[in-house]
Amino acid sequence: METAFLLSVNSDGRNEFLVTVFGTNSGLKIQFLWARSVEAVTHNMDSLKNQVAVVTGASSGIGKAIALTLAGQGAELFLAARHKEALGETAKEAQKAGVLAHTSSLDLTKDEDIRALGEKLQHEAPGLHILVLCGGAIAHGSLEKAPLADLDLMYRSNVRGHYALIQTMLPLLRKAKGQIVFVNSSAGLRSPANAGQFSATQHAFRSIADSLRDEVNADGIRVLSIFPGRTATPRMEKLFAKEGRAYKPELLLQPEDVAEMVTHALRLPRTAEVTDISIRPMQKSY
Repeated sequence: METAFLLSVNSDGRNEFLVTVFGTNSGLKIQFLWARSVEAVTHNMDSLKNQVAVVTGASSGIGKAIALTLAGQGAELFLAARHKEALGETAKEAQKAGVLAHTSSLDLTKDEDIRALGEKLQHEAPGLHILVLCGGAIAHGSLEKAPLADLDLMYRSNVRGHYALIQTMLPLLRKAKGQIVFVNSSAGLRSPANAGQFSATQHAFRSIADSLRDEVNADGIRVLSIFPGRTATPRMEKLFAKEGRAYKPELLLQPEDVAEMVTHALRLPRTAEVTDISIRPMQKSY
């Protein structure tokens, strides 16, 4: 008596084959059914090659991962962060993909840094296709004891700084019918204990994204908010140390996980817009 099952084989990363395998007393009999190119399945995804992308917070963590993923897609990068040396390392890694990677010192609490980045884009880039907002500050503490200075810093960096940067970049984004990515946090969807200050800034960040989307969709600009849970980044390592908890990065989201989701959304055809992505570590109990 013969039994049959379907087997999908990806032999070389480019082609997919479907076969039927029959098991008999005398051995196996394989019947070829069809083949298709994997490229044909994704032929409608837009290319990011030669697109100009600004990424804030690109010196480490999620910002760095997004920058390197965009470099792998062929985008020209304008990388911005406070830490010049680490930012330079990101640029060197990106350049290995054969793309141009420029760096700018950016402190989101300083208006002059924001203006300087805008002027650099206006002089060196024909337009702006992608703006990734990933920089910012974080501090935790109870409402009773948390310093107001922490709230002021997070407001200046997470809210006002990015707001000013968007205002600076919108003319270039309109010219290219670009895309804006707000890298938010799970704290932008809820407000856990001892994170009220940070969560307030992330809720404001989300509100800016939602309002902006309604304002600029008619200009051909797409706006995405992504809300990652705890991710294995240097900032998260410091947070775990402050909480007195063992840091196990292998149990957290990886920056590359977030970067892949963002890049996929950016490459969707212009018939679609992804507005919100919520992504969490698979291991929820940690």
